[in-house]
Amino acid sequence: EVERFNRTIKERVRANYNILPFTHYPPVLVAEMVFAAVFWRNMFPLKGGISQTQSPAELIVNRSLDVHAHCKVGLGDYVQTHEEHDNTMDSRTIGAIALRPAAGDNSYYFLNLATGRRIHRRSFTPMPMPQGVIDQVHRLARRAKASR
Repeated sequence: EVERFNRTIKERVRANYNILPFTHYPPVLVAEMVFAAVFWRNMFPLKGGISQTQSPAELIVNRSLDVHAHCKVGLGDYVQTHEEHDNTMDSRTIGAIALRPAAGDNSYYFLNLATGRRIHRRSFTPMPMPQGVIDQVHRLARRAKASR
């Protein structure tokens, strides 16, 4: 049973890895692919599980799937996150790659394209992915010395 669960997670990570438009991945993005696969696997009831109607996430941490909160963007989508701002000339948005929903507060985890770090934001705007974003993800992977 556990081996099957692990194979399912590996298959989903492999599928995401090959669907996204990147040829090189920063390690943080690969790790977040695993977290996202586990998150989504636990959001649905398991065949032969304890409950036929409740997911493992609902049973253990009391988190149920909310389509309006958890399905705004998918793994690898490009977004502009809305940052706190004042009346200065500082940027009000940051380019980022969507990673996965965060727990409970209608927010998401993103990969900040400027720093290569994971950030947590509630407000964002999905955008089409320009070639410059793909190039920046490749630069982040090279900076982290990722092989592929």
